[in-house]
Amino acid sequence: MPAEPAPEPAPAAGEQTAAPPDGVVPPAEEAAEVERTPGGEPAAPEGEPAPADATAATADTTGTADTDTGADTDLTASAAPSPATAAAPGAPRRRRARGWTVAATAVAVAAAVTAGVLATGGGHRTAGTKAAASADGLEHTAVEVSPSTCGRGWGAAQQPHAGTQAFDLHNTAGSATEVYLKDPKTGKLFAEIEGLAPGATRSMVVDLGSGRYAFECQQEDTDAVTGPTVTVPGTVPQGPSSLPVTVHDLIPPTLAYQKWIKARMAELATDTGVLKSDLDRGDLAAARRDWLTGHLVYERMGAAYDTFGDADDVINGTAPIGQDPSAEPDFTGFHRIEYGLWHGASAKSLRGQADTLDKAVRALKAQWSTQQMDPANMGLRAHEIIENAEQFELTARTDYGSGTNLATASANIDGTRAILAKLRPLLAARDTGLKQLDASLDRAQNYLKSLDHNGNWTPLAELTRAQREQVNADFGDLLEQLAPVAAIFDVRRTV
Repeated sequence: MPAEPAPEPAPAAGEQTAAPPDGVVPPAEEAAEVERTPGGEPAAPEGEPAPADATAATADTTGTADTDTGADTDLTASAAPSPATAAAPGAPRRRRARGWTVAATAVAVAAAVTAGVLATGGGHRTAGTKAAASADGLEHTAVEVSPSTCGRGWGAAQQPHAGTQAFDLHNTAGSATEVYLKDPKTGKLFAEIEGLAPGATRSMVVDLGSGRYAFECQQEDTDAVTGPTVTVPGTVPQGPSSLPVTVHDLIPPTLAYQKWIKARMAELATDTGVLKSDLDRGDLAAARRDWLTGHLVYERMGAAYDTFGDADDVINGTAPIGQDPSAEPDFTGFHRIEYGLWHGASAKSLRGQADTLDKAVRALKAQWSTQQMDPANMGLRAHEIIENAEQFELTARTDYGSGTNLATASANIDGTRAILAKLRPLLAARDTGLKQLDASLDRAQNYLKSLDHNGNWTPLAELTRAQREQVNADFGDLLEQLAPVAAIFDVRRTV
């Protein structure tokens, strides 16, 4: 039968569209976020040049030529979702995994949110002085940060006290620095600023409780320096904090996860072999059933996609939007077979594709023991798996006829649970919202399972408005709950 067109691209963020048919409601605006530059401006779509004034958006209003691209993190602030990049119209699916290694730090810092972090204005003040009045209503204390003056300006003379306040950090050194406010005894972090350029000033806003604090300055190419210990008197409880995580801490859970992936690959190789056998004997009904079984196994392995490299495109790639998928020579794998199975292709015509998929899976399985995942990216992966689900599954971008996007989204939650299980020993002592995260995962997955009718999943287009809104809300909540995980496992220097 004639090839049907590929799925239409999702509208760009903020684009007004006509009311969708059949009760379909696109993902809620609050859940579909736009990737932004560190200055807060929308990022240019992939493959397009940045706007001419993109650099101006990140200019330092203090006039101190702060050209760093770091973001500020207040570990006492509420976490917000990390940005999601919309797929470029006409482009094949690109999982965020492709850019994870490069963007890890930026996304992780954004995850902990700059909601309580303010950009400085009005230039640098002398260390130890306090602003007479501030537009934000907070008390500001000027503090110098450098290897020789780390923390100068905050001490007994400034009468330390509990409550929400701002430290205007001024880098007096000749190179960029990272600054942490920590407990000098336990090492717990309360707030941080990354990439503070020489001569630049930025505000660190933090809600202090009673206890001991010290600034730590990590200048480029120098050892970390801890400033004087400052005691905040009283009995006010301290706000949320997090113990820093090192790469060494993350090696055991990373190795454990790689072993888990190895077991899934054995399962996947069995499933693709069964699918190939179905098509070899011409049983299309069995092939449709077994296609979904194998595809869901693969979709549970999301944290390893970047390590898979080009094999991911062969096994689970997509075709360019607007093109005839059956005419794309480089379109292979699960989705190519899906297109054929649900668009009237004969079993004979799909045997070559099934053989390509099976060989690719077995080759990946054979070389997996030689691969190494990056421990520094483990926490970020848990968040990005759900981000991928929202971007590709909840928009039906990856529906090539089976209508099983919700099944895939549920498998993606399984994938997030798998990586969280390996990270849990480290996470339990650092994330006070872990129980809430577990509850959010349960709620989202249980609702998806209610849309599975004995293996017949409700297609996105057949959801009622109320059902679609519930799915959107659940995934938006998951992104918010997982953002602190990415921030907590953002590896920091300890020396």
